[in-house]
Parts: sequence; structure tokens; C-alpha cells
Amino acid sequence: MATAHESVLAANREEIARGRTIIAAIVLLLVYQGYSLSIVGVASPWIAKSFSLSQVRLAELFAWMSVSAFGAMILARLADRVGRRLIILLSLFASPLAAFGAMIAETPELFAGCQIVISALLGASVSSAIVLLAEELPVEWRARGQAFAASASAVGGVLGYIVIPFLLQWGASWRWLLAPCVAGIGLVLPVARMLPVESRWARQTLTDPPAGSHFYDVFHPLYRRRTLALLACAALDTIAGTAVNGWLYFEAVAIVGLPSQKASTIVVTGMIVGMLGFPLGAWTSERFGRVPTVTYVGGAAWLGAFAFYAGPPTAVTRPLLWMLLSYCWFKFASGVMTVGANSAATELYPAVLRTTMIGWQGITAAVFSMLAQILIAALIGPLGGLNRVISYFAFLGIPSAVIFRLFIDETRGLPLDVAAKESAWVRVHHHGHTQ
Repeated sequence: MATAHESVLAANREEIARGRTIIAAIVLLLVYQGYSLSIVGVASPWIAKSFSLSQVRLAELFAWMSVSAFGAMILARLADRVGRRLIILLSLFASPLAAFGAMIAETPELFAGCQIVISALLGASVSSAIVLLAEELPVEWRARGQAFAASASAVGGVLGYIVIPFLLQWGASWRWLLAPCVAGIGLVLPVARMLPVESRWARQTLTDPPAGSHFYDVFHPLYRRRTLALLACAALDTIAGTAVNGWLYFEAVAIVGLPSQKASTIVVTGMIVGMLGFPLGAWTSERFGRVPTVTYVGGAAWLGAFAFYAGPPTAVTRPLLWMLLSYCWFKFASGVMTVGANSAATELYPAVLRTTMIGWQGITAAVFSMLAQILIAALIGPLGGLNRVISYFAFLGIPSAVIFRLFIDETRGLPLDVAAKESAWVRVHHHGHTQ
């Protein structure tokens, strides 16, 4: 009896150690990803100056960068066919090379092309990472793992805002922001050692081979309701999020006229406060469910974004404080929502479609991100300025939260195969191939 008990304890210790190692690897990856993907937003005022771009031309350039999601979709589909680990390592190896190209680019077109490659690679690696967490962690760790992942991405995202004032103070070019991205190639070997070779994906594909599935299987009747709802949410959230997040630093520096130090202080403070939302999101997702977390807290997040861009009422005597508090609420509530949304999205589909679905969301995001930038460029004049356009767009996040509440199934506490209807999918899928 003692021997059996010791074996169980040893197995539990091994599972805990394995889970922590996987989380550590994903944290390293997503700190790098968060930093790399934040650079365009951080450096947008100086990118515009370097390439002599107007607000409209800068919006158009950002719109073209959105096509990166088509590459991310292809890589996400490959992750369901060849495994999450391989795609993550490929992305970590190739994105520093593209970052070097962006660092030395002399034209906006070349810079945008390199950023498209970086975003496609890292977008696919993020999809693979959050799916890997859902697949490899115990059921009671899944939301917690997503909280660690979101925190890591946020930490990486805030670093550029800390660095840029120092670069300006030293008289250095904004291009030096890309130096850590190039150095990220040193992460390949450590992450390769930490990620599991024998994964749940590999075991699952023995009974449900990925070669027999297709990228359009997410629209199978088993999953159609979930898929259409998630894509509708992705479309609305992308329009709102592209507007709010992509132009925030530009708004603070180029329109409001804040010094870079004050603008960075607002952004860094907001992001730090936002990180407090990740553990709360993990707790609410496990305590109340993924759907209520996204619906109620996520829907309320966009009120902070509206307040930031709309500006303070005339009775407010400290507009800087208004901007800070509005942004802090937006980031905090968004952090809570992110954990709930990622937990749900990674639990709703079978192994052979899990990253494929995230790729579909990425494609939707690409189309609507481009549409958002085109609309912003077109509406700046008629609506009386950038801040007014974005404050209107922020409200689109609220109907997204309503759709999530009405059409997404709750997965809290369910084993991954049950939440994803894995058995039903295997039966239907194999039956279809034997006809």
C-alpha cells in the first residue's frame, strides 16, 4: 500500500514539475512575443516621422500589416498537423531574422513587409502556446495557465514603453527597439529543452489523425454555432481593439501633446494595473465560469476605452488623471476578459482543430483590422478627428460580449475531451471517412 501511495505521490510531483516547466517555456516565448508585437504601436509617432507619413498614410500602412494573419492561419493549421512544438521553435528561429530586416529597412514598404513576417510567425506561436497550455495542464490549472500566458505577453508589451523614453533621452533611433527582437534567437534552445516532445496532441492524433481533417471542419454542425459566434466576436473586438490599442500612444503624444515620459507613464501604469486582471480572470473563470467572465467584465472594459479617447468632461480639472484612470480600467477589465476568452476558445474544439480555429480567428482579425484602419483613415475628416472616431469604435466591444454570452457553451470544470466534444467528433469524422 505504501509503495502504491509513493508511486502516486511521485507521479503527482512529476506532473507538477512538467506543468511548471511548460508554463516557464510559454512565459519566455510570450514575453518575447509581447515585446516584439508592441513595437509598431510604441514607435508609431517616430515611424511616421522617419518615413514622412501623415496620419492617413500611417493608418494605411498599419492596415497592410494586418495581412500577417493569413500567414498565421497557415502556420496555425500546420500546428494541428505537425505539432505545436515545431511551430513554436520555427517562429522563435525565423522572427529574429525578420526583426533584423525591419531594423535596417529604409522604406516603409520594406519595414511593413518585415513586420508582416514577424506578426505571422509570432501569431502562430501564440496560438500554439495557448493551445499547448490547455492540452498539457491539469484541468484545474488550465485557466491559471492562461493567466500566466497573458501576464507574460503583457510584461513583454510594456517593456517597449519603458525603453523608448531612454532611447529618446540618449538621442538614439527608435530602431534600437528592435535589437532585443533580434537577440531573441537565443531563446530557441532553452525553449526547445523545456517544451514536451511527447505531448497530448501526439497521443490524440493516434486515434484521430490530423491528415483526415480540413481547415473548414470548424464549421461542421457539431461546432458551427461556436465557430460563428467566436468569429463574430473576433470581428467586433478587432475593430474596437485595433482602434483603441493601435493608436493609444499616438493619441497621447501626437494629439494630446504629452511628453513621451508622461505618455509612457500612463501606458506602463495601465499595463501594470492590467496585469492584476489576469489572476482575477483565472479565479472568476474557475469560480463563476468562462462565459460570465467575458460577458460582464469584458463588456464593461470598453467603457474605459471610450472615456480615454472621448476625453474628460469640462468639470474635470485634471485631464491627465482622467486618462490614467480610464486606461487603467480598460486594461484591468481586458485582462480579466482575456483569461476567460482564451480558456474558452482553447477548450471548445478537438485536438486536430484547436489551433486551426485560432487561425480562423486570426484571419477574421486580419480582415477587420484592415477594415478598421481603412475606416479610421476615411472617417478622421468627416467625424472631426482621430480621437472621436476611436471613441465610437470602442463601443463595438459591447455587442461582442453579448454574443459570447448567448452562443458560447460553458466549459468550466469539464475534461478537455468533454468540453471539445472529442468523442462525438471522432465518431462523426471516422464515420464520414468510411462512407
